Amino acid sequence: MIVRTINLLLASTSLAWSAATLAAAIPTDVPAADAPSADASDDVGEIVVTSHRTRSVAEVSGIEIQKVLPGISPLKALQTLPGVTYLTADPFGNNEQNISLFVHGFNAQQLGYTLDGIPLGDQTYGNYNGLSPQRAVISENVGRVVLASGAGDLGTASTSNLGGTIDTFTSDPTKTRGVSVSQTVGSYDTYRTFVRVDSGEFGSGNSLYVSGVRQDARAWDFNGHQGGYQANGKFVHDDATGKLTIYGAYSDKTEPNEDATVFTTATVGTAPYARPFFYPDFAGEETYLSSGAYKAAGSNYRNYYSDAQRTDYLAYAKYDWNVSDKIKWSNQAYYHHDDGVGVVAGPIDVAGLPGLFSFYFPGTGSATSPANLARLTTIFGGSGLAARTTEYRINREGWISTLHLNLGNHDIELGGWYEHQSSSAFRRWYAVDVNNPQSPYTRPHDYATPLITQYGSQVKVDEIQTHIQDSWHVLPAVTVLAGFKSTFQRARQDVPVQPIPGSFSNSTALPVGNLNTDKAFLPEVGALWDVTGNEQIFANAQQNIRQFQTSAASGLSPFALGSQQVFDAFKATVKPETSWTYEGGIRTHRSFSFGPITGFEGQASYYHVDFSNRLLAISPTTVITSIISGAAILGNVGSVKTDGVDIAGTLHFGSHFSIYDAVSYNNSRYEDNYSVGLASTVVPTAGKKVPGSPDWLNKTVVSANYGGVDVQVIGDYLGRRFATYTNDLSVPAYFTASARVAYTLPLSPSFPVHNATISVNITNLTDKKAASTLSIGAANGTYNAFPLPPRQVFGTLAFGF
Repeated sequence: MIVRTINLLLASTSLAWSAATLAAAIPTDVPAADAPSADASDDVGEIVVTSHRTRSVAEVSGIEIQKVLPGISPLKALQTLPGVTYLTADPFGNNEQNISLFVHGFNAQQLGYTLDGIPLGDQTYGNYNGLSPQRAVISENVGRVVLASGAGDLGTASTSNLGGTIDTFTSDPTKTRGVSVSQTVGSYDTYRTFVRVDSGEFGSGNSLYVSGVRQDARAWDFNGHQGGYQANGKFVHDDATGKLTIYGAYSDKTEPNEDATVFTTATVGTAPYARPFFYPDFAGEETYLSSGAYKAAGSNYRNYYSDAQRTDYLAYAKYDWNVSDKIKWSNQAYYHHDDGVGVVAGPIDVAGLPGLFSFYFPGTGSATSPANLARLTTIFGGSGLAARTTEYRINREGWISTLHLNLGNHDIELGGWYEHQSSSAFRRWYAVDVNNPQSPYTRPHDYATPLITQYGSQVKVDEIQTHIQDSWHVLPAVTVLAGFKSTFQRARQDVPVQPIPGSFSNSTALPVGNLNTDKAFLPEVGALWDVTGNEQIFANAQQNIRQFQTSAASGLSPFALGSQQVFDAFKATVKPETSWTYEGGIRTHRSFSFGPITGFEGQASYYHVDFSNRLLAISPTTVITSIISGAAILGNVGSVKTDGVDIAGTLHFGSHFSIYDAVSYNNSRYEDNYSVGLASTVVPTAGKKVPGSPDWLNKTVVSANYGGVDVQVIGDYLGRRFATYTNDLSVPAYFTASARVAYTLPLSPSFPVHNATISVNITNLTDKKAASTLSIGAANGTYNAFPLPPRQVFGTLAFGF
């Protein structure tokens, strides 16, 4: 009854943005695991609810996601939630190379991600164990996105969910036959065409849809292109016995990367805002390399191009069997294949490259002498440029099984997840022919033989996870939850191509062998009290682990360590990162008449985190050269303590106007110092705040609608962020805004076209220039920052028939 009442209330207010309950945890009587996935046929587009859980959980509907910006990444759509920081150098949030995501002080690789329950990996750039949500599903097919900002469900299929989970759910096929079309055009030659065909219900409980999208846009700071093709299909058979779901996704996308600007104590205030690539102006790049401007730029030199190319195939089949009215058994099998490459073409005489190349093409004299540089220029095609690739391949197959038992006052859940994954990463270097320079939008290995294969790694991993939990309804208004999960990882690396010993800093070889980690008992306990029909109090405590990354191309992976001896020492001494998360809060929802105010929903929550065994890549020398993958020691450098508060609520002013606001405070501090270099120089991080994550956030959404007109303005305040581990440099706070105006055409019901809407979205409304994603400096006095994209305008025509 509660959820029906609230849904009716929200539907009647017809809010343009139901920031309603962006954080306002409206209780529901449906357990989270049994909550139905969003259905495009019955999603009213206004409901943003949180579930009846002992943890802080918020949910955003697919329709609201499209209001932020048609085609937006499901992750970027969460940026209006309290405690969430999401930044990227493109307005759609799709560029994976420069994504910055923080939730309560945890970064993107310390969160868990799923799509309809299947694991998406840890979102490391150059994924080795998954893919991004924006590649796994077309944005317009997202039914809802659920954020557990403190700790995720015990059964979440993830090895990285230290700081919570983000679960994306695809929409089901509609019950009526129809076609949906939307066309977006806008700044920097953006166009996006989306088409979806729904069969409607046929046979006995069958329905399906197929859909596709084509998007292309010019990068805002150079003439590169972002976009590609995607296709999704979903079949559902639903009857009294159970529900069969089959889903498939294809994605072939290219994202132009950005080069971050390097800031030092001496250059803050004078460093360039952006470092645009020259592509396709090859003559301009050649002139630049021979000019004084190239040398004067120092670390902020301009490359020719860089991009990420990814092709993915994803599929799953799931059957939810209603064994009886008290027993439900869900089984899901999935498969994922990825073929990807990251490419950068730049000068051959930067970041230690002459030394690296001289190992493979030995010369005489100094590696950086004019004669040797001229010789290397000839070898690499005469352009003074070299193209570096990291070429990826992933194959994953897995199974998830969950049994739900309703035994009187006990709701028991037990389940397991198994995945086998194999991945490879090859680092190669190609010539850039001065007479025929290649395009960044083709795979180098399709037209050329690499001059250097620097290394080649192949890793096989088996993931096993089990869990059991009991939700005990002690009283009608009181529920106590207790359970635990176990996780086991079995990984092995083989290296068919070893680097030449010494060809990158302090490295002799990539390690070969097994790395097994176990954690048999990760408990959770929580409680929920329905104090009144309108207020809830919740509390939860949970321990989580982040299993070791398993890729030679990842900086925090033991398989990227530069010698067998260091790897063996790692296995003997280093522990996985773990966390204890404690959270509690109160939720409320009220409808009343208080002058113009007719309703309020809100939530206030407090959380504390004890984060242990923090991993960090520590240079054994004084410099790590990122271009040539300088070797580092990976070790535990202590713990982090976090305390924070989220307060969010929505005021409703009748049926046509609402104001949502969420304020968040996060205090995450390192507990320990650590040492670097051969001289064991102490880096004084004890007591310092975690860089990259702001202390203060404030999100505001103002919504108004009347007749067919719908207006929404979003404001986002991002507090000051420290940019180094020692907190000696920081970037200032700033405020950005975006807006949407939409008009639904008043068409006759007899007209073949329906739900025709014209909308205009404006991002970065004030054209703010500021730092977006930060690449944290390991030492005093330096950090990297990506630029905030400028104001952009997009128009969309959407309709169905």
